[in-house]
Amino acid sequence: MRIAIGSDHAGFPLKQHLVATLVDLGHEVDDHGTDSEQAVDYPPICAGVGRAVAEGRADRGIVLGGSGQGEQISANKVHGVRAALCNDLYTARLSREHNDANVLSLGGRIVALGLADEILKVWLATEFEGGRHQRRVDQISDLEENA
Repeated sequence: MRIAIGSDHAGFPLKQHLVATLVDLGHEVDDHGTDSEQAVDYPPICAGVGRAVAEGRADRGIVLGGSGQGEQISANKVHGVRAALCNDLYTARLSREHNDANVLSLGGRIVALGLADEILKVWLATEFEGGRHQRRVDQISDLEENA
């Protein structure tokens, strides 16, 4: 898969770790920054990751910050993005199975590196179930169009 990834300064150490994990797993990585722990505003970075996914330049996206909350909110402002904050394995699996999440958000100050690797692997490996969930994802898309 081609994965777009981006973080703010607080998520930078986790981003560096996950980039290496993704490469080790055989994925292609499109790094949208940041490139250090120097303070930076996350909304443009997360929007860039979201646009890469929404425009088909990436199969999935990952946004990282201190808590992951603002990053998820920012990515979700991009039409076609369904970003999910997943700081545990259960929400990672359900975000894919039920919501067809195409962007993963993680909190670098919340999730340890080993757990982040496991969340990432579950999120990448889990398929969307469709069925009754497709109807709900379609309703979310309709909200984007008509809100």
